[in-house]
Amino acid sequence: MMPYLGKSLLSAILVTAFAFTSALSAEETSGGQLSEEQELAIKQELSKYAVLGQQQILHLTQQAIEEYSDTLTDPVPNMPSAWMLLEDGTTIKRIDLDGQAEEAPAQLRILMYRAALKSVARRGKIHATAILYTGKLREDSEDEALVIEYEHRLGIAGNKVIPYQIENGKVAYGEPVTSEKPFQIFYDSRADTTGNAN
Repeated sequence: MMPYLGKSLLSAILVTAFAFTSALSAEETSGGQLSEEQELAIKQELSKYAVLGQQQILHLTQQAIEEYSDTLTDPVPNMPSAWMLLEDGTTIKRIDLDGQAEEAPAQLRILMYRAALKSVARRGKIHATAILYTGKLREDSEDEALVIEYEHRLGIAGNKVIPYQIENGKVAYGEPVTSEKPFQIFYDSRADTTGNAN
């Protein structure tokens, strides 16, 4: 079970970082540089939050994949779906846009999910998001892949592409490939702030 962090997760991180910086600034070595011990202490504290963020992303994406896998075996074309990890750090909720997006194509639904998640995230109500959809592994191939766009408010954002096949009515997943992606939900990417983003 994930630990409860409440509404002030980001505030707690900032206060901790500020407290470390304030405490360590009084102990700076000559020349204004931090000692090796001080740098190590800061890195160890920040790594705890990185591990927590990774655990929560894993918790979220595992449940999302489990729920979405059933749609992969349907004869009906797969449509995107989205999930969010609430501020308690454990509760996962699926977003329902079906009433608003019945006739919308998959690409438009992805944009709608991003907008909905961004609205909730900017109000501090969630810690992580995942949008799942399918596509061709390559343009010249019939091989299918499950794509997971995920983000966490602790500064984690990425895409996971998982090849899959349907074997005897069940989904068989291949080796996933993970890559970084720009922030779209919790924060604006640098490209967004300069006006160069799509």
